[in-house]
Amino acid sequence: MSRIAGVHAALPRHRYGQHEIRDALAEMAGVGAAGGEGRGLLDRMHAASAVRSRHLALPLERYAALGGFGAANRAYLAAALELGEAAARGALAESGVPARDVELVVSTSVTGLAVPSIEARLAGRLGLRPDVKRVPVFGLGCVAGAAGLARVHDYLAGRPRAAALLLSVELCSLTVQRADTSVPNLVAGALFGDGAGAVLAVGAEHPAAEAAVGPRVVATRSRLYPGTEPMLGWEVGDGGFRIVLGGDLPDTLVGHLGPEVRDFLDDHTLKTADVTGWICHPGGPKVLEAVRAALDLPARALELSWRSLAEVGNLSSASVLHILRDTLDLARPLSGSPGLMLSVGPGLSSELLLLRW
Repeated sequence: MSRIAGVHAALPRHRYGQHEIRDALAEMAGVGAAGGEGRGLLDRMHAASAVRSRHLALPLERYAALGGFGAANRAYLAAALELGEAAARGALAESGVPARDVELVVSTSVTGLAVPSIEARLAGRLGLRPDVKRVPVFGLGCVAGAAGLARVHDYLAGRPRAAALLLSVELCSLTVQRADTSVPNLVAGALFGDGAGAVLAVGAEHPAAEAAVGPRVVATRSRLYPGTEPMLGWEVGDGGFRIVLGGDLPDTLVGHLGPEVRDFLDDHTLKTADVTGWICHPGGPKVLEAVRAALDLPARALELSWRSLAEVGNLSSASVLHILRDTLDLARPLSGSPGLMLSVGPGLSSELLLLRW
């Protein structure tokens, strides 16, 4: 088993109330004053989002001036390096593991493009050694935080004295299509925020494992659901990333996720009622309600996911790392009890990690 030794969540300094972002998006989209037909749909989307505030990579007034994909991606690179460095440094500091001891870095983002990749650009700043193994990941979307931690666990299972770093940086605000008034784009504009997260994990025989602050990763499961590919993803065009979001996504999750989670837990002689800590990606109100219905969970089980959605929005792959940090800070389960990290993403796909606190 691998062990989580350090977790850090980072947010941009520009924080806005949901009403401020709503009004700015309405102006950029040209949907008119409050009460108009086009504005009414946008208002309803934001009111139903369960989001109260979000952090943005740029000051709100700068978004209207972004000329296209190139300008947005340049803004992504600058902000991603700053935020990613803060997240990685925080995880390293909490773990007590020197940067030079890190053998593997997995980095994930689906909101911008960087070649060299973000972790390569940060390696010298962080003090990572020149022969560090790097796995930059693009395309997993919201599932990538959990999937990245699962792949770190896979590596450490074969390298029990090693240390590995997972870094997620998502700047979702830079992907919003300002003139697109389609329902999927309005949903994205109401839900997604910006943030980064990092996890430093060690193998079972690493010197830092015994005193580590976080849980052990016991087992993982990845799953693709055939025939669901059109439900979630990006269409990439001249204007950048345009979200693809199927309206029947919540119903599809109910049908697939319940059996998947129960089967995974059953492999370890556990039931959903045994899980004391749910670290669930907060895709949005309908997604969280679908997860709760699929697993027949009490309302309090997903409390930290609802809290994260309200305070910072959906951070794509970084969200589960923020909720992991919140779990450690605010609601740490009893020692020895099981936990479950759960994310869904394009594919459709799911990633499950069984934890032991």
